[in-house]
Amino acid sequence: MQTVTILGATGSVGVSTLDVLRRHPQRFAVHALTANTNWQRLGAQCEEFQPKFAVLCQAEAAQALQRYLSAVGSATEVLCGMDGLCSVAADPEVDIVMAAIVGGAGLQPTLAAVGNGRKVLLANKESLVMSGHLFMSRVQREAVTLLPIDSEHNAIFQCLANGAQGHAQGVRKILLTGSGGPLLRESVASLASITPDQACAHPNWEMGRKISVDSASMMNKGLELIEACWLFSLAPEDVEVVIHPQSVVHSMVEYIDGSIIAQLGHPDMRTPIAHGLAWPERIESGVTRLDFSSQGDLRFEAPDLDRYPCLRLCQQVAGKSQNYAIALNAANEVAVAQFLDELIRFTDIPVIIESVLEQTSPTEAHTIETILALDAEARNRAIEVIARITH
Repeated sequence: MQTVTILGATGSVGVSTLDVLRRHPQRFAVHALTANTNWQRLGAQCEEFQPKFAVLCQAEAAQALQRYLSAVGSATEVLCGMDGLCSVAADPEVDIVMAAIVGGAGLQPTLAAVGNGRKVLLANKESLVMSGHLFMSRVQREAVTLLPIDSEHNAIFQCLANGAQGHAQGVRKILLTGSGGPLLRESVASLASITPDQACAHPNWEMGRKISVDSASMMNKGLELIEACWLFSLAPEDVEVVIHPQSVVHSMVEYIDGSIIAQLGHPDMRTPIAHGLAWPERIESGVTRLDFSSQGDLRFEAPDLDRYPCLRLCQQVAGKSQNYAIALNAANEVAVAQFLDELIRFTDIPVIIESVLEQTSPTEAHTIETILALDAEARNRAIEVIARITH
């Protein structure tokens, strides 16, 4: 029996993780569940899985959850805030931590899990984007088992013979696939009038609204490019982004002998989640089998950087000093939030990010305090840029 903590239990990855755990009650037990503010869904999850701890980021939500759990007779202890998140992430009683908090908010608890030597399932790409050098140094120092859960990076891990790194293994390049999102066939001229609902209407994946917008802009794929460089010890030029609208081929690895190995499956996060939970074994995930006879054509194409300027910005930042990646991620998070609130246009997002990057100087960040300070500085710059373009 292995104990599992899920950071971000009420999001799409968290819910999928619980679905896989539900199928294997003799193998896994839930130790802690966390969420931002959604105490209602977290309360229902606590009733079912009876974790030792539940954590919410806001005090008011935590108090509401505590009242609810007391009323239903649950013994789950409710914690609050960043201290609570880091505490359950680093708890020595935990065997596996699923790091599924969206955005920069997941950095500190994920680092806490790494620092205490947990088996970490990484679904929070921003942790590596913001703190790649610090993060991977801690992984190596603590001899942590780090397994990527993003479908693309999990695919690469499998195609690289369980994550074997770099050119020493005969790798020519990684082919990082992306669907192109819901706006792939929209005219570039029409993108300025795209609504949040249109940007979030992903044709293949069910995701939260922030990551759905990132998929529509292909910022998500650009962040994954940066993450892949850290995970697999490759240079940015060794990672090629390929549009694959069907989301059946989750990524590929090309070797110097001409071989290309791909990982395929239905676009369902339960596949990489089950792989990470059980690795190096395999367990049932609940995912429908892929039927090749009814699949139809699989198409691939190069991304149009005029359509996806956010991807272009990520390609420019990859391999540069850490401050650029921190600034890029922070500016994007601020801009996407403003777009979802319908305060800026979809096409303003890359304009805001580029403006913040132009104000950014090269700085290496080797401590969490420096990273958080640089992140806050970039967010303030993004707010200033937004104020200029909206008034």
